[in-house]
Amino acid sequence: MNPSQPEASDRQGPPWIQPEIQQQIEWRNGDVIISVPAKSGTTWTMNIVHQLFAGGSADFDDIYAEVPWIEFISHPEQPQQEVVDRVAAMPTTRPRAFKTHSAPPTLPFIKAGSGPDLKYIVVFRNPEEALVSFRPFFDQHADEWYQMWDLPKAALCRDDFPSFYYEVVNKAQMQGMFFGFLADWWPLRTEKNVLFLHYNDMKRDHEATLKKIADFLGIEPTAEQWQAIATYTSFPWMKQHEEKFEARTAGLVPILKSGAMIRKGESGKAKSEGMTEEIAKHLREVGSQICNDPVALDWYYNGGDLP
Repeated sequence: MNPSQPEASDRQGPPWIQPEIQQQIEWRNGDVIISVPAKSGTTWTMNIVHQLFAGGSADFDDIYAEVPWIEFISHPEQPQQEVVDRVAAMPTTRPRAFKTHSAPPTLPFIKAGSGPDLKYIVVFRNPEEALVSFRPFFDQHADEWYQMWDLPKAALCRDDFPSFYYEVVNKAQMQGMFFGFLADWWPLRTEKNVLFLHYNDMKRDHEATLKKIADFLGIEPTAEQWQAIATYTSFPWMKQHEEKFEARTAGLVPILKSGAMIRKGESGKAKSEGMTEEIAKHLREVGSQICNDPVALDWYYNGGDLP
């Protein structure tokens, strides 16, 4: 195969993601923005932040009601202003947290001390692992969802990963969703109101991750709350209660089939899910065109101490 190389500036996504909405949000002091590429630990991080704010609580029905997705449209006729108004109507009595798959400048970045007091939690995952997780995720979107958007399921779904990579990801130049995200965020990694995390490190030490995020947010849970937070953010608990993490209140019709959002949560298993040496090499070459900093790329693939 000799797939064409995508341009760095071309970053494609499904039609229900409309990142320009974020430019219209009126931010408040204390807002937390969880910025993560697709299939890279977003839902887990959303739940961690929610649990830290709540002091450890299982009393919620849908994480997307607690941590809204600020670039998401629930149906084709929904005006963007409706999303903006819903965000503005959130209570002022508690901190707000939001999900986004965007990076600056699409996601507005406000430097500490130069505007509303915002905090950004930015999570990365080895792009090979994210992409192999992307394929079954598209397949697990409900038929009603594709039908509502008048989008043939075959436009995003394939039976095997190589076909998905070459015919969907590479054709639509989706590599930019991952490596462009890295290129845009990397220069901001040392900003005071930015916390970089890597999925590998989060998996390696759950407790340390909770502590790092809590410190970043200025939250000091009690010992009892820590125990609850650790339980409710564990993979087994989230898998057992996956109905709370499947965006059931976010769409006009069902978005996902059951089990789509909380899959395996593993690291280092890309090859077993279809990643080949040829695809890995091509992905890295394309990624190097989009983000040409070798230090950033090495950290993106491996995690560890932030350079």
